[in-house]
Amino acid sequence: MDQDAIRRAWDDIAETYARRRDPTGSDADLLDDLTADLPPDPTVLDVGCGDGARTLANLSGERIGLDISRRGLELARDTVPDAHLVQADMTAVPLADGSVDAVTAYHAVFHVPRDRQPEVYREFDRVLSQDGTLLLTLPSGRFETVREGWMGGRMFFSSPGRDRTLDHLRDAGFDTLRTETATDPLGSRSEFVFAGRA
Repeated sequence: MDQDAIRRAWDDIAETYARRRDPTGSDADLLDDLTADLPPDPTVLDVGCGDGARTLANLSGERIGLDISRRGLELARDTVPDAHLVQADMTAVPLADGSVDAVTAYHAVFHVPRDRQPEVYREFDRVLSQDGTLLLTLPSGRFETVREGWMGGRMFFSSPGRDRTLDHLRDAGFDTLRTETATDPLGSRSEFVFAGRA
């Protein structure tokens, strides 16, 4: 699927995805660990924010939600009315260099073709301040597929694998990596990585 097809797919399932996700879980607790080390009133970018209930709503300071789906952002406007919302592709984040203190990307990057994922991590590095931190879901396997019937629609998933993803993060400039395992919004367990610079 190309990016336009992925955008349309997310528009089609945005409401179903928002309805089926559990708004609680230990992956939300990781946000407390992230924000504990941020400056007062931080600027945080949530990539793949969707309806905003899971991650964006649990962040403090100036919140920016980025998503490819217009419908997802419409839902986020109702959920987090004070957030700044941006419709964009995560391979080209429309923010200035060093303009955010943290980036979150929960269950997001694996919807980008794996050969373009290094671009995403370079963009995250670019928009983060020097002391900024990235928190994202770490894929467990290597795959590239379209899942028919997912959330009542069809969705693209892609990953070069866990170790290759960590290599991509290092190549993008993140040399401090710490992983945690937590329950995700759909009831399974996922690994997450806190990525920063020494």
